[in-house]
Amino acid sequence: MSASTRGPGRADVVVCPDGPLLIRGDHVVQAADGSLHETTRPVSAVCRCGTSSIAPWCDGSHRLLDRATGPAPTTPTSKEAP
Repeated sequence: MSASTRGPGRADVVVCPDGPLLIRGDHVVQAADGSLHETTRPVSAVCRCGTSSIAPWCDGSHRLLDRATGPAPTTPTSKEAP
């Protein structure tokens, strides 16, 4: 895709702080296992945290991570509370 078809100042890939990579347009993403995945949406979110259940796509799992220590602790339910 040339710069003229994207429009001025419009990036193909955008890094979201503490989140996924957003990719615009038609692309092929190679997963960690080597499998290839074609984008099917105008904008696709690619996982960067490694916890997505639909990898290589983002499922929002990064929101549950504690940036310093890894996965955030779960809140005990009323049955688990003392």
